[in-house]
Amino acid sequence: MSLFENLSDKLQGTFKRLRGRGKLSEADVTEAMREVRMALLEADVNFKVVKELINRIKERAIGEEVMNSLTPAQQVIKIVNEELTELMGGSQSKILIASKPPTVLMMVGLQGAGKTTSTGKLALHLRKQGKKPLLVAADVQRPAAIAQLETIGKQLNIPVYSDRVSKNPVEIAKAAMAEAASKLYDIVIIDTAGRLHVNEELMEELVTIKKQVKPHEILLVADAMTGQDAVQVAESFHEKLGLDGIVLTKMDGDARGGAALSIKAVTGAPIKFVGMGEKMDALEAFHPDRMASRILGMGDGLTLIEKAQTEMDTAENEKMAKKMMKDGLDLNDFLSQMQQIRKLGSFKDILGMIPGMSKMKELKDVDLDGKDIKKIEAIIRSMTMAERTKPSLIDGSRRKRIAAGSGTQVQDVNQLLKRFEETNKMMKQFTGMNKGKKKGGMKFPFM
Repeated sequence: MSLFENLSDKLQGTFKRLRGRGKLSEADVTEAMREVRMALLEADVNFKVVKELINRIKERAIGEEVMNSLTPAQQVIKIVNEELTELMGGSQSKILIASKPPTVLMMVGLQGAGKTTSTGKLALHLRKQGKKPLLVAADVQRPAAIAQLETIGKQLNIPVYSDRVSKNPVEIAKAAMAEAASKLYDIVIIDTAGRLHVNEELMEELVTIKKQVKPHEILLVADAMTGQDAVQVAESFHEKLGLDGIVLTKMDGDARGGAALSIKAVTGAPIKFVGMGEKMDALEAFHPDRMASRILGMGDGLTLIEKAQTEMDTAENEKMAKKMMKDGLDLNDFLSQMQQIRKLGSFKDILGMIPGMSKMKELKDVDLDGKDIKKIEAIIRSMTMAERTKPSLIDGSRRKRIAAGSGTQVQDVNQLLKRFEETNKMMKQFTGMNKGKKKGGMKFPFM
């Protein structure tokens, strides 16, 4: 299930009915807001947050400006979009880099939330921005945490400061600071101890580290899958430590999203990053406006563009784009494109970023995991070069031969050809999104 899928489906259903009514009455708005309220509560959004949000939307939606508008339904959707954006923080909250290096970031959270992994992900994210990070293994409660961070550091080629003798996280952090100063690291990220639940012992240890080390930012790592429990955890940590930001993990596994919509309103601490998968590069900067747009089914083209510019082979895709504009893609191109798209993450999430694409039935169940790719490769490699370049040649008898040659079923070949058609449509939509942009404007790298 993709990000916010249940909530998104319900809200889109509500607004579709609203658009079908033309001029709106106060009763129409009230009914729509009741549906929005239920959808948000089912998504595990905090009750108080929902109540206040609906009141604000309703107050604006039944105003003269909306009611007398030529497109009142669109105006209501615009208001919902703006209020959701504001609810999640209004604008992106970035890491504040210290004027005098190193910038010290302290990672806190409960055991099992993904704190140590997120520490590594954040270091990689900052390195991509030209920073030189040092990871600090200050979780002395769990020996496995030190080993885990060292493994992550080795995997990413990012240095880790650890001390398996000392049991004092403050002394370890101080020694790491000295190390950073001597070797000119400009970012120090401290991985602190966690517990299975919030307790006084944990908090006192973290308070002591804060007092002694004076981090520039304290970031809470919270598990989005735990819903309102994550919000309560954030409240506890914020009360004791004063959080500067939140990293929400496992957002790719939570179709409800209640924590993301509640946590800023309840704690005042902004979401700075969201974890969107297990891979070390699966950490995204959090943009409230883009997230609101995705929730309402309007897509998130900017994030997709940024991911594509980072992950995809620009030269290869520019070559393919020219070919597509001239002759259209063939099955060799299709295979190459599938392999490129895989680099961007979950196919469902990608579709959710493209306006209107998430509802395409033919694409909804596509899962480009390793198994799928291998099957596609086998089928395409069983075709003749003529069939690959001109798929219209593939009639019933050819489909049987291709299926037998690839060790698959005829229905698999049929499914592939259907996917090929839909991918061509999707690529054309990408092209359309870039038409009319001024020279020098942002483009999809594969366009």
